[in-house]
Amino acid sequence: MNKYVKDFFHRGLIFGGFGPVVLGIVYWILSEKVENFSISGFEFFLGIISTYFLAFIQAGATVFNQIEHWPITKSLLCHFSSLFVAYTLCYLGNTWIPFEPKAILVFFGVFVIIYFAVWITVCLSVKAASKKFNAKIK
Repeated sequence: MNKYVKDFFHRGLIFGGFGPVVLGIVYWILSEKVENFSISGFEFFLGIISTYFLAFIQAGATVFNQIEHWPITKSLLCHFSSLFVAYTLCYLGNTWIPFEPKAILVFFGVFVIIYFAVWITVCLSVKAASKKFNAKIK
């Protein structure tokens, strides 16, 4: 099996469990703060499965940034696409956004803005850390 595929699954399996933990914390806070908060057993089950899937994909997708023979645009496109599909399926499946073109378009816009804001922040942080590290070596 390809090294990157193994890394994808390994990372996904390690970190996938954090999705349901976060969901559990959100449900707990909602149950404490929102009067008469309730969800059905199916909604609870779907939330656990979909947030595990989401965390699994998000953790596994970090492997795209480590495939050295790929150009940065290909890595970025694969990472972005896998996260966008996973988030969209999770949000639609849990009816956190309605299945309407306008809602999906708004979701897409927000996703793109946040994705690239995080990506630029990480890029600048890594470059600054590398520069600092290289200065210490010299």
